[in-house]
Amino acid sequence: MSESHTPPSGSTRLNTGVAHNARVWNHWIGGRDNYEVDRQVGDHVASINPVVRDIARADRAFLGRAVTYLARERGVRQFLDIGTGLPTADNTHEIAQRIAPDSRIVYVDNDPLVLVHARTLLAGTREGATAYVEADVHDPDALLERAAGTLDVTRPVAVMMLGILNFVLDTDKAREIVRRIMASVPSGSFLVLTHPTFDPEVGGELQVPAMEFWNENATPPITARSAADITAFFEGLDLVEPGLVSCSRWHAASDSAAVVPQYGAVAVKP
Repeated sequence: MSESHTPPSGSTRLNTGVAHNARVWNHWIGGRDNYEVDRQVGDHVASINPVVRDIARADRAFLGRAVTYLARERGVRQFLDIGTGLPTADNTHEIAQRIAPDSRIVYVDNDPLVLVHARTLLAGTREGATAYVEADVHDPDALLERAAGTLDVTRPVAVMMLGILNFVLDTDKAREIVRRIMASVPSGSFLVLTHPTFDPEVGGELQVPAMEFWNENATPPITARSAADITAFFEGLDLVEPGLVSCSRWHAASDSAAVVPQYGAVAVKP
């Protein structure tokens, strides 16, 4: 794991005294943009749920496979990446624009540290477009309005919601957010989603105590959901094979990939 360091401030809203998801996640995948409090909380969560770093890495690998599949196999040229987190290697725009340089990508986040690093995200191709908008998933209308400055919403869009709906604690509200966003994009658009689970079938038993500790010591609060609840987010969409599975197994190169308690799926809007 890379040595950590103290990232730049750059925003009066940046609270360095409380662990924050984007920075802890960055620590789990070996990044350097985190603070001591993030490392302490992240390490304690990992002591409760030892596979949490595996979850973070599997989620990141899923992103790469999903974007590659959509750009190469399904011809998608627009991506709306909601809750992007801190930049690292092989961000959405880098993967998509390697395959199709004219791809257009909008990143959405409301974390001030991500905003500080937006200049890294904005280094896309000359043929395409890469933009960052500061918005909250809880306000999908504002999010969509800002994204429309870069994306042509009359053409298919891949809506990326990796590890973001778990921060919308009310399940009905989370479903309504997905419905609102997917209603705004045309037929042929995709929903790409990952979400943590407590289902024992994928080893999720330790998610509950780990999240209880998280919610007492970090921000924002988080929840896990069952496969049935996560599947409901895809209502009205057609799941791409193999459907909802552990994200480590979705289009994996080998059937022997270790299962993690984080579901992943891709679906198309008919």
